[in-house]
Amino acid sequence: MRLLQYILFVFFITGISNAQQVKITGKVTDDESLPLPGVNISIKGNTNGTQSDFDGNYTILTNIGDTLVFSYVGFEIAEEKVTAASSLMHIKLIPDSSQLEEVVVTAYGSKRVRKSTSYAVSSNKSKRRGRKHRQRRIKKSSGVQVALEIRGANPASRTKQPLYVVDGVPVDNKDIAVVNAIDPSKIAKVEMLKSKKETSIYGTKAKHGCIVITTHSGNYKVQNDESYREIVENDFKRVHMAPLSTFSIDVDKASYSNIRRMINTGVKIPADAVKIEEMINYFNYQYAQPKDEHSFAIHTEYALTPWNMKTQLVKIGLKGKEIPQHEIPASNLVFLIDVSGSMGNSNKLPLLKKAFKLLVNQLREKDKVSIVVYAGAAGMVLKPTSGANKYEINQALQNLEAGGSTAGGEGIRLAYKIAKENFIKNGNNRVILATDGDFNVGISSNKDMKKLIEEKRKSDVFLTCLGFGMGNYKDSKLETLADTGNGNHAYIDTMQEAQRVLGKEFGGTMYTIAKDVKIQVEFNPSKVQAYRLIGYENRLLANEDFIDDTKDAGELGSGHTVTALYEVIPVGVTNKYLKGIADLKYTNSTINKEYGDELLTVKFRYKKPQEKKSIEMVHVLHTDTKTSVSQDFNFAASIAWFGMKLRGSKYIENQNIKDIIVLAETNKEKDNQGYKAEFIRLMNSYQGL
Repeated sequence: MRLLQYILFVFFITGISNAQQVKITGKVTDDESLPLPGVNISIKGNTNGTQSDFDGNYTILTNIGDTLVFSYVGFEIAEEKVTAASSLMHIKLIPDSSQLEEVVVTAYGSKRVRKSTSYAVSSNKSKRRGRKHRQRRIKKSSGVQVALEIRGANPASRTKQPLYVVDGVPVDNKDIAVVNAIDPSKIAKVEMLKSKKETSIYGTKAKHGCIVITTHSGNYKVQNDESYREIVENDFKRVHMAPLSTFSIDVDKASYSNIRRMINTGVKIPADAVKIEEMINYFNYQYAQPKDEHSFAIHTEYALTPWNMKTQLVKIGLKGKEIPQHEIPASNLVFLIDVSGSMGNSNKLPLLKKAFKLLVNQLREKDKVSIVVYAGAAGMVLKPTSGANKYEINQALQNLEAGGSTAGGEGIRLAYKIAKENFIKNGNNRVILATDGDFNVGISSNKDMKKLIEEKRKSDVFLTCLGFGMGNYKDSKLETLADTGNGNHAYIDTMQEAQRVLGKEFGGTMYTIAKDVKIQVEFNPSKVQAYRLIGYENRLLANEDFIDDTKDAGELGSGHTVTALYEVIPVGVTNKYLKGIADLKYTNSTINKEYGDELLTVKFRYKKPQEKKSIEMVHVLHTDTKTSVSQDFNFAASIAWFGMKLRGSKYIENQNIKDIIVLAETNKEKDNQGYKAEFIRLMNSYQGL
């Protein structure tokens, strides 16, 4: 009897030991120690599992004696036995040479493995063996993640893309990026067809294979309905008829990151998406800070125009005073976040939540944050909370899920109401709107939204608009809101851009040092026949608006630089862009010779954030002090040149993109963050599109 009891006791203890549960944490990397997001980690012989996060980290509860299986498309499956010493388990996956090398089509499940969708994968081995390739995917909390990618593809080889077919309808090449952004939860199956028999029904467009996507509804419509405000390129104006050029400054940078996204994904770039001033102002320049009582310093220089040797290029640069972050007044921030159904894609709400964590990391104890969300209706999900409570703020962000229609107007009203209720006198009061701009419930037109923001800006609450996603991105609407709401506009396509806008440039993005900033340039007719402003087409002002303090204009943040370029036709130069006009009968066109050494005069007006009266500065560009131009001048010129080429400008005499690249390459000094080098890589990629 005692022996039986002893045997039962040992059996019981052994059972407890074998069933002992442990928490395993670790990181999954590739053979070059780079993190792999979205790796499936499952318990062998069990339906339980998880996935690695964006940084390759994972956590899973399992039992001693279980075997963990690590699987990732393009890599060999790894298995690891769980022991009592396995609480920390780092895994390095080895590339699988037998995996698909030309086209990769994958669909994989979420944390709950039993909910993974069915899928089909065919392989087409490439002759380009040994070419390194890495796919990065962001984990989704639910649904199915789909990745469609040509392995080893580059812009020059995009003519070899397979044909995409969604629910039986072939998709144009220009909309392939939109296909990648289909809500994963709507996809039932992904297949690849590659034999002639399989692809014959789709004709010659499918000669490089065919990727067939079937959705649950069976009638998904792929369409690219991004919208941009029309831009009419500025023409040359004769100085003796229009000596003044007046415009509102612009520090928005959304156009450049949006164009970068299009080039990187092989999407055709709409001309109206190219805002040259935003491309130029994306980059920082080495302008000296103000040394007097003003919040700004003005810098000017000029030289021959690189794309037209018969004209001259004038650069006007502004530098705002840099305010150390600890000196920025207390902030009252309201995060206004779009959680409608259109935000479900991985490059929208999931990216947004990670991006906002970078902003939260910058907050101080004296700052406070509220979170308002809107879909079919609007509501507050986080009451005003001190910046010291970062965990609470981040948890509220993490809990956000997408679904429903888009009542943007209602969300804006609630956000401004909360900002006003928590207003900090002499503080930094701001609503931060994050959306794809696709408002479709209640007030939604650009005109109505502008009217709403005009009303709300009277509260002295500023507005920042952050755009996310593709396919239905409404750049025109966000530009209108930011311009009207005393704010700025950025487009966030990657975590790299999020780090730039919400991390590195936090002060400039979130703290305004001047509002209603205007520039008026007067050209000397004894030196300049005609001029044209490059860019800023949607920022032009009437000349009388310059001294009108009730006229809304642009805003500048701490440390911001702003650059404007004019192309001018000197006196005595014959130019085909300047056509003759009839003699004037009533106007005296006599030129004042008293200012013969002046090329132009820049007048600059701005208001301090809490004031109603503007301050004026004046700067004169003389011709007798001309020296060699800076590398900043030449790099800005290369950006303008490329932007004009993207727009198909009629004013470019030299269309050779290699000359643009050379100009940028030889003038990319002080590129610590690598943004200028990235611009050169983009131009090289664009050559193949």
